[in-house]
Amino acid sequence: MKNKYIFILTITITASLLLSIASESLKLITLKNVEIDKKKNVLSAIGIDIESFNNNSIDNYFSENIDSLVIDLDGNVVQTLSINDLKEVENNQNGEVKYFNNQNEYLPIYKDNNKNALIIPISGKGLWSTLFGYFAIDLDNFSTVKGITFYKHKETPGLGAEVSKKWFQNNFIGKEIYNDGNLVSIAVSKAGYADKNSLYEVDGISGATITSNGVSSFLMRDLSRYEKYFKKNN
Repeated sequence: MKNKYIFILTITITASLLLSIASESLKLITLKNVEIDKKKNVLSAIGIDIESFNNNSIDNYFSENIDSLVIDLDGNVVQTLSINDLKEVENNQNGEVKYFNNQNEYLPIYKDNNKNALIIPISGKGLWSTLFGYFAIDLDNFSTVKGITFYKHKETPGLGAEVSKKWFQNNFIGKEIYNDGNLVSIAVSKAGYADKNSLYEVDGISGATITSNGVSSFLMRDLSRYEKYFKKNN
């Protein structure tokens, strides 16, 4: 009888250990997938076609071309922190994501010197969900838009979900976020009403006014958070 209980206990401990190892392995795989997804969209924001990239290719491009920086709210680079040290906290009301380390708030930045681009994360509310994306501007003037991408949301297919489509994202390329030294961002106008000659607005999505307005609002808000860095480095 004693041997029976020892056998059962051994099996239980072994099974628990194996489950723990499997769970930790799955967690690491999930975290890596999230990391790769973010990297893919950083590259997409600067116009890199990632269709032929595998995970190793993406990691290699990042290590060879992308500088990942952390800045404080005064626009100073913090050499002692990396982006991986930051904890993301989403505001469920407005979709804004803030980044913390030991209760102090910071901001992440990606720089691609090969593409002469600076990329920042953006996020905010559309109609049904928070939209997560990246926004890229020129490193020389910190104004000319290189690209925008959205990679995570639950907007309506054919309506708000069009933010993920190239036709919408391509509208931003070549636009400007500064006008006479003032940050004005890019306004997303009602579909078909944008001034084609304006450098500061793009056409919105037909039937998705709330999503379009949301992009206008949170893009200005998120760009404003980085303005001290823009001014210090322009």
